[in-house]
Amino acid sequence: MPYSNYDNLAASSEALDKHAVARHSTWVSIWVNVVLTTAQIVIGIVARSQALIADGIHSLSDIVSDFVVLAASRGSARAPDADHPYGHNRYENAASLFLGVILVVVGAGMLWRGIERLLHPEDIPEVHTIALVVAVIVLVSKEGLFRYMLRAAQRVRSAMLVANAWHARSDALSSLVVACGILGNLAGYRILDPLAAALVGLMIGRTGWKFGWNALQDLIDRGVDDATTVTIREHLLATPGVRAIDMLRTRRMGDEIVVDVHILVDARLSVSEGHYIAEQARTAVMREPQILDVLVHVDPESDTKGTALQPWPARTAVVGAAEVLCRANALALHDVKLHFLNNGLEADVIVDGLHEPARPDAQVAGRESIMEPASQTVADALAARFGLRHVRVLRVTGETSAASGAPGPSAADLTTSPAKAAAAGPAAD
Repeated sequence: MPYSNYDNLAASSEALDKHAVARHSTWVSIWVNVVLTTAQIVIGIVARSQALIADGIHSLSDIVSDFVVLAASRGSARAPDADHPYGHNRYENAASLFLGVILVVVGAGMLWRGIERLLHPEDIPEVHTIALVVAVIVLVSKEGLFRYMLRAAQRVRSAMLVANAWHARSDALSSLVVACGILGNLAGYRILDPLAAALVGLMIGRTGWKFGWNALQDLIDRGVDDATTVTIREHLLATPGVRAIDMLRTRRMGDEIVVDVHILVDARLSVSEGHYIAEQARTAVMREPQILDVLVHVDPESDTKGTALQPWPARTAVVGAAEVLCRANALALHDVKLHFLNNGLEADVIVDGLHEPARPDAQVAGRESIMEPASQTVADALAARFGLRHVRVLRVTGETSAASGAPGPSAADLTTSPAKAAAAGPAAD
C-alpha cells in the first residue's frame, strides 16, 4: 500500500527548522571549542600541565565531531530519491557512530598517556597556577555550552544533537577532573595531574562507547523503547474495525520511526473496506510526531495458522469450473468469491436469476424449487473437485429499483440457495 509522501516530509517546516537549529548550535560549539582548545593547549604547555593538554586534545576532538554533525545534518536534509526512498535520515545514526569511535580513540590515547606518566612519577613537573584558572574558565564555558545545546536539541527532537550536547557535558565533567588534578598538583600532590588526565581519558572513552553502541543498534534496526511501542499499539487497537494486532515491528531512521504492522480485521470484509480500515489505523499512528511512516498489512486471520502457505487451487481454475457447472445446470455465473480461512478454502458462487415480470408467490416459489437442485449440484461438484470446506450458492434475484452510481445487484438482491457442500456455512456477505 502506498503511504507517505516523503518529499513533503523532507520539505516540512519542522524538518527545515531542525536542520537550521543543528547548523546554528553546531557553529556556536565550533567557535567556543576553537577558543578553548587554543587556550588549553598553549597554557597547558606553558604551565606544564599534562591534564590541561589532555583536556585541550579533548576539545579538539569536539571540533572534529562538530564538523561531522554539520555534514550529517546536511546529508540527512536531502530529499528522498530513487536509491533512498526512505530519505537520508540515517546519516545521523552514522554520524553518531563515527562520533562514538572518535571519542573512544581519543579517550584510549589519553588514558594510555596518563598511565605512562603515573608509572614514572619522578618525571611529573609542578604545574603553574595559570593552568588552574584556565581549567575553571573551561569548566564554566563547557557547562554553559551543554545547557544551550541540550535546549536546542530537545526543541527539535534530535538524537544526534542530544548526543553532541551530552558530549559537551562530558567535556565539562572532564574539565572538573582536570581542575581538581591541577589543584592537587599545586598542593604538592604532583601525581594528581596525570591521574586526572587518565580519568578524563576513561570518561571520554566511556561516553564514546555509549554513543557508538546506541548508534550501531539503530543502524541494525533495533526496535523502539517499550513506552513508544505501547503508544503505537493503543492507536492501532483504538481504530474501528481493527480486531487485533498480529505483528508489530519498529525501527529508527535517524530520529524518526518506521512502523510495520499486521492488523486483523473481519475475514469477510471487502478489499476496499479492509484498505479503508488500514488507512485509518495508519493515520492514527502518524499523529505521533516521531513517526516517519507506517506500513499496514491487513490479515483476515493470524499468519501463524499458515493458511496462505497451503497449495490451494488457482482462482482461474475454480472460476472456470464454476462457469462450466453453472452453464450445464442452466445457471448464469455472476461472480465467485474465495475465502482462505482456518487452513481451509470456502467459496461463494453468485449466479444470475431470471429477469422476468413479477409472478404470484406460488409461481415464484415453484421457480425457486426448480433452481435449488441445480444450485446443489454446482455446490457439490465444486466441493468434490477442489476439496472446498464450504460452498454457498447465492442468487441475484433482480436489479435494485433505485441506486446511486453504477447499477448492479444490491445485498438485498442476493438470495442464499440451500445448496451447500457441508453443514450450514457462514452467513452471506
